[in-house]
Amino acid sequence: MKVNVQSVNFKADQQLVDFIQKKLDKLENFYSKVVYADVYLKVQKTSEKENKITEILLSIPGDDLIVKKTCKKFEECVDESVKSLQRQLIKKKEKQKVVS
Repeated sequence: MKVNVQSVNFKADQQLVDFIQKKLDKLENFYSKVVYADVYLKVQKTSEKENKITEILLSIPGDDLIVKKTCKKFEECVDESVKSLQRQLIKKKEKQKVVS
C-alpha cells in the first residue's frame, strides 16, 4: 500500500515514517483492496501535553475512511488510529458479505 506522510510545522524523522508504514501495512490483512493512505501529522501549539494530532485518510474503492486522534505521542496516535480503522474495515467487509 502506498502511504503518503505529511508533517505540518515540523520534519518527521524516518523512524516515525517507517513505524507508520509498518502499522498501516497490517490493515491489508483485514481488507485487501486498500488503495493508499494519506497521513497528516500536526503539532498543536498549546500548553496541554496531548498536542500531537494524527489524521489518516484511507482510500478504498467506493469510499474513504478518515480517523483523527489527538495524543501525547505520534506513535500512540497511530496505534489508536489503526485500531479504529481495523474496526471500520472489518465492518465494511462484513457488510459486503451480507450483500453478496
